Formats: sequence, structure tokens, C-alpha cells
Amino acid sequence: MPHIVTRPNLYAPRPRPISEMNVTPFIDVLLVLLIVMILAMPVQVNVTPVDLPGERREPSLPVLDQNTITIDAADRLAWNGTTVSAQALRAQVAAAAELATPAVLRFAPDKHASYNTAARTIALIREEGAKGFTFVGNDRYRNF
Repeated sequence: MPHIVTRPNLYAPRPRPISEMNVTPFIDVLLVLLIVMILAMPVQVNVTPVDLPGERREPSLPVLDQNTITIDAADRLAWNGTTVSAQALRAQVAAAAELATPAVLRFAPDKHASYNTAARTIALIREEGAKGFTFVGNDRYRNF
């Protein structure tokens, strides 16, 4: 029997080591870590209000047990009949809210006062933390 000798093919390309690094597993691991970090972040559940120091103005007018805030047809604010600015009203409402027995704030806008001014005034009263708040004079507008 003849003996068969096999020779390597000299013309075929030789296998070479792969010199490029396979980064696919690295990217997969980074994406998994990113998802884990996103899921591990706590969701904001409670908001803690912080009172920052600001310009606290002293009330220029006396604060009574019952105070009336009015808005006239020209959108001017008044505290117990005395015309005040929005900042002065803010100081008055803050002083009324800080009393041991919070003062009652009666809100009586004119029928020709703008809705925007009335809404901003109500928001101002709410922001200053007034406890006793009531609308007065609404029965005047019962009939259109």
C-alpha cells in the first residue's frame, strides 16, 4: 500500500490571531449597569418646603380680628379701606396669619375688578398661609 503524504497548501491564507478587541460584551455590561442605576434612583415622593430668608416687611397698617381685602373697579387693592400695593398686602396677610388666633380675612372684590387681579390676590393670600379666609358680598351678584 502506498503511503500518502499530505502537504500543507502553501497558497491558502494562514490563520492569524485576531488583533481587534471584541467590545460587544463591554457595551452590554455598560447598558445593564446604566439600567440598574436608573432603576436604583429614588423617586421623589415627598417635597420638603424650605422657607428661605427674604425681605420680610412689617405690616404698615393694623391687623384686626376681621380684615377686609377689597379690589375696586380700577384693580386697586385695599386693606380695611386703605389702598395698598401687592407687597404691602403680602406683609399684612403674613402678619395676620402669624397671630396666635389667626385673623379672618374677608375678600370682597368689585364686580368690575379683573379676574386676573382677583386670582392673583387669592394666590397671594394662600401663599402667605392665611387660615381664616372668606368671600363676602357674593349675594350682590346673585342676579345677572
